[in-house]
Amino acid sequence: MRHFDFSPLYRATVGFDQIAELMDRVLASDGTSTAYPPYNIEKTADDAYRISIAVAGFSAEDITVDVKESALIIAAGKTDANEGKTYLHRGIATRAFEKRFQLADHVHVEAASHVDGMLHVDLKREVPEALKPRRIDILSVDRKSLPEKAIN
Repeated sequence: MRHFDFSPLYRATVGFDQIAELMDRVLASDGTSTAYPPYNIEKTADDAYRISIAVAGFSAEDITVDVKESALIIAAGKTDANEGKTYLHRGIATRAFEKRFQLADHVHVEAASHVDGMLHVDLKREVPEALKPRRIDILSVDRKSLPEKAIN
């Protein structure tokens, strides 16, 4: 496993302590994650995203979409309704899965839809008004109107 030294980052920033924890989590799970089911992550607008997962063989009732502690968890499980069938070739996987996506601050799930064997989860970043950049007006004050203590 790789180890990164974040101490130079801490000298110039405040409040980014979670970056090291996030990097460790991503690097630790990188080798254990599977490619099943395949998925896409796309940016649909400046502050909007869509995760699309191929869920062929699963109905909407078989799939759960949960958000817990800033993690999006998509899971599916299916009871084997194909018992008693004999397959000559079985290429459509319907095995259970769980996919986890770490969500950034202020990213919320807007909707989820199941269309043509694809699960689409729409996400939106909604930055609170208090955190958006704002310009501060500079007041110009006449020096004569200031008290003597403020000038020195």
